[in-house]
Amino acid sequence: MVKHRKPSSLSKHSSNIETSGSSTSESQPRTRSYNYVSVWKTTLGVICLSVAVYIGTLGYLETRVNTPFDGEKAVKESGLDVPDRFWGSYRPGVYFGLKSREPKSPVFGMMWYELATAVHKGIRHWCDQNDNLPSYGWIRHDGFTFGEQIISDPPHNIVTTFVKTPGGEHGGHWTARINITSVNKSNDAYVLIWYGALDESQGFGPQSRIWGEKGAIVGYTPSFGNFRVHLIPHQGKLLHTSFTDAYSPGLHLLKEKYYSLLKVEKHSFGRLAVLGPDNELNAKNKDVNFVPVQMLVETPFVLDIVYTTEDLSGPPLKGEDYTKVLEQKKTSFDARFEEEFKLKDKGYSEVDISIAKAAMSNMVGGIGYFDGTSRVQSQYTREPVPYWKAALYTGVPSRSFFPRGFLWDEGFHGLLVGRWSPDIQMDIAAHWLDLINVEGWIPREQILGAESLARVPKEFVVQSNAAANPPMLLIQIANMVQRRPNLFQHDSKHRRMLERMFPRLQTWYNWFLNSQKGIEPTTYRWRGREDDGIQLNPKTLTSGLDDYPRASHPSEIERHVDLRCWMFAAADAMTVIAFALQRDTSKFEAIREQLGDEKLLNKLHWASHSNSYADYGLHTDGVKLVRQASKFPGEGLKVVRSVTSPPQPRLVASAFGYISLFPMLLKVLSPKSDNLGKILAVLDKPSLLWSPYGLRSLSKSAPLYMKRNTEHDPPYWRGQVWININYLALSALKHYASVEGPHASRAEELHTKLKTNVVGNIITQYKKTGYFWEQYSDQDGRGSGYTTAWAKMALLSIG
Repeated sequence: MVKHRKPSSLSKHSSNIETSGSSTSESQPRTRSYNYVSVWKTTLGVICLSVAVYIGTLGYLETRVNTPFDGEKAVKESGLDVPDRFWGSYRPGVYFGLKSREPKSPVFGMMWYELATAVHKGIRHWCDQNDNLPSYGWIRHDGFTFGEQIISDPPHNIVTTFVKTPGGEHGGHWTARINITSVNKSNDAYVLIWYGALDESQGFGPQSRIWGEKGAIVGYTPSFGNFRVHLIPHQGKLLHTSFTDAYSPGLHLLKEKYYSLLKVEKHSFGRLAVLGPDNELNAKNKDVNFVPVQMLVETPFVLDIVYTTEDLSGPPLKGEDYTKVLEQKKTSFDARFEEEFKLKDKGYSEVDISIAKAAMSNMVGGIGYFDGTSRVQSQYTREPVPYWKAALYTGVPSRSFFPRGFLWDEGFHGLLVGRWSPDIQMDIAAHWLDLINVEGWIPREQILGAESLARVPKEFVVQSNAAANPPMLLIQIANMVQRRPNLFQHDSKHRRMLERMFPRLQTWYNWFLNSQKGIEPTTYRWRGREDDGIQLNPKTLTSGLDDYPRASHPSEIERHVDLRCWMFAAADAMTVIAFALQRDTSKFEAIREQLGDEKLLNKLHWASHSNSYADYGLHTDGVKLVRQASKFPGEGLKVVRSVTSPPQPRLVASAFGYISLFPMLLKVLSPKSDNLGKILAVLDKPSLLWSPYGLRSLSKSAPLYMKRNTEHDPPYWRGQVWININYLALSALKHYASVEGPHASRAEELHTKLKTNVVGNIITQYKKTGYFWEQYSDQDGRGSGYTTAWAKMALLSIG
């Protein structure tokens, strides 16, 4: 009975345990070994997979910096598709040069020197402030068909003009004229060089060629067909001509190559350096890509340069026919200028109007066409990598010092260019937006081609994808949409272009929101500040305000009030553009409303003890430059920053200046704002920012007012009057004067006074110096820095 009894659960469990124990004792080593191998294989597989994912992700992140935005290009037509802008003065970095909007375009240009003083003055070619020319610049230029420029190089004046003739299948034809006169009316000898060149960096290939033929320049490229450039004296004596075929390593070395080709010969009128053969052509098996033609002339002298192709339908424009057409172009330009700007109606004198024409003409005549590859870097790339090869149609900030594209400058340029020609400005904006990468970043400085690269210090060549620049171009596009709504209606060409731009603008805008955000909600911080222990106050180049004082010790806790205001303006601009295109505006309006919340703005940036807006960060005013011994033997003494009191997290309220005004400058503040009233109440105080020449960038009472940033780095945004910010101030004052609010009359009063000061000083300094300047002294109004386009923009856009 017991034998057949059902076992209890406990006895059954015990039995199972025993059986299991017996089995394990016999097979345990093999099982454990199997488990260890399995775990090891799994772990190894996970590690390999993780490494593969990491490497793949890193490779993906490495390539994003130079991967183009995946979308329809904003530029649909260029080159021969836009015949009225095919040829032009698209080499703003030389005193006079012509090329086409074709990446593989032949280029033409002028050099000159005085025979009697060549040793002292050298050959003129690139625009260079070290040449110390009393003045040079366009006095008329319509951006399409002609231009007129005056170059003063005592004792001579040179007038350069060009007129384009449309037609044919290869971009039409053009005639340029060089008119050289002597101030003292004497008949003296003068050396003039005209050249043609193929840009070696563009890789023309074996089909393209250029050569000299009986003093003419002849060539062929697939895009241009056969072309010929005739040099035809119109007036004066041509004493001697020489030319040669040569090879130059690049456009940036044309002057040096020219020097190397000179040899001295005896002539009836004396010894003369003439062009000889280029020995490198045969020795290095190179093709001809540079043809200079040297002319010894007796002033006064007038030369016509006629470019023609085989499909010329009529006789080339030259001689008296050219003179007649040029006069017609000048008359038409003057009439159109008055129609657009109405300066006579506003009471300006003829002299002042001629200066305004020069301002507008220099802006349009400063537009260039560049092609090449930028150098960029991200945190995921060990070394700089090439951006994709691209073309850029853009204005330049300065022909003499910055003959290349700058992102935020172009936004300001467009305020004026867009008034003169929406076609040109929309084309410029589209070219810039086609440079956006898949992240939404646009390199802020464009250094395209060997000629541009040769004029940039090495430390500024590589562009970081963490670096922003104020989104002024976005704001300028919205400004055009508001001012000229008829251009963007229905199925117009401008509306279609704006439609193509929109995804790129939106991606760029989102990049700002994500990449420049601060630690706290609704705060923003410019990237790129580095404390090297040398600078009195580390620069913020990305903000455009360079050495303007920020927090003394860069850190992640910083919040920059100007960038927050730029983002408000950007959200407003996106709202305007989206509304014009009948897109959803809600997300842009939400950001605009959030950043326009004055209570939140005041909580983050208002310094109640100074009644001003300010940046926030790790800051001390206890800094100075001192000279001390270097840590490295042999270096001697060097100037470094000394910190006399430790920095603390705080508002940088002591740096009262342009940054303090940004909530007003970009119209963030409500017309009824109490803080707007406080800003306007002190705006015309001479002890702060007001000067007879415009608003100075930093208050006289600020600790770093006109202080050097390093031993070799003089003050830049530390007291000088900057025209682009004064433009923003005038625009804001005009806005607040035109809307209902308790501060309207005060804003109108300040607008009138400030406009008088700014415009009056720009005109006065142009009369004295022959130039428009990027900045002006707050002490005597004198122009300084570099000859620039900003003053030209302000002179005609602040009305």
